[in-house]
Amino acid sequence: MLDIRQLHYFVAVAEDEHVGRAAERLHISQSPLSRQIAQLEEKLGLTLFERSQQRIRLTTDGRTFLAETRAFLTHANRLESLARRLGKGDEGGLCIGYLEYAMHSGVLPNALRDLRGKRPAVHIALYNQQSEAQLEGLRQRSLDIALVCEPPPADDPDLDAAQVLNDPMLLALPEGHPLAATERLTPEDLAAQKWIGVMHKESALRHDTFVAACARAGFTPDITMEATEPLAALGLVAAGLGMTMIQQSLRHQAPAGVVLRELSWFSYRTPLWAAWHRINLRPLVESFRRTLLGSGGVSEAVMAVREGRQTAAV
Repeated sequence: MLDIRQLHYFVAVAEDEHVGRAAERLHISQSPLSRQIAQLEEKLGLTLFERSQQRIRLTTDGRTFLAETRAFLTHANRLESLARRLGKGDEGGLCIGYLEYAMHSGVLPNALRDLRGKRPAVHIALYNQQSEAQLEGLRQRSLDIALVCEPPPADDPDLDAAQVLNDPMLLALPEGHPLAATERLTPEDLAAQKWIGVMHKESALRHDTFVAACARAGFTPDITMEATEPLAALGLVAAGLGMTMIQQSLRHQAPAGVVLRELSWFSYRTPLWAAWHRINLRPLVESFRRTLLGSGGVSEAVMAVREGRQTAAV
């Protein structure tokens, strides 16, 4: 194995063509420098210098070796610089799993924009996967960060999580609907309406939890049509086919022909969690995790949920 220090010594002697001057520049004594050059030649099995009493000159092989050595040392310096930047999280790769809701709500795009502004050289790979697959990806270390609808168990030995969003729901109804102009909506107003349900790809549990929350609020939605994600449901509302509930963070994506209303008496919320592996967080992963946890102005209520590692009450 080549000694980088000896290579630096070799370049200095080759440039000065004088061991004494090279030793002075390197701040070492002449005899140790001569021994280092001799050891390098012995290791290589190559004569690098022609020596005389007046000066020392490179051999033909020495000149070839000098060009390659300079290129090697330049690359070594680049590697060292890269390692420092990686250590600070300035470069490297980031593999992120996410749900569509994380993208539509703006949580993931906002965090990525912040990351790109601070560390433009980072390579980002995004994987749209269901929560279960994302958590397995964290365990297998194929993902660095996962954005999921439910966190891993609090006693999970490998994974940890924090809530990044706890989204209230808004009622979405067609612009021409009789209730669109009603000043105050009640559970009784909604009971007799046609509803568009959102059957999440994640599981039927979220759908059932939503229906249970409606029942606690005082009405049971008459679901006559189902969509697989909220934006599709909004398109059906715009077509006048019924009403639905969407997350507040999606309000800016409502198409023309949709009216959104707040329901202060409806307590159901949609959570979004960031999850990661507990062990050996790279600086880049840690930095992005902090960006996610700070994105969107997380409320004190959400912070309390984070601390307790409990899912949001419905």
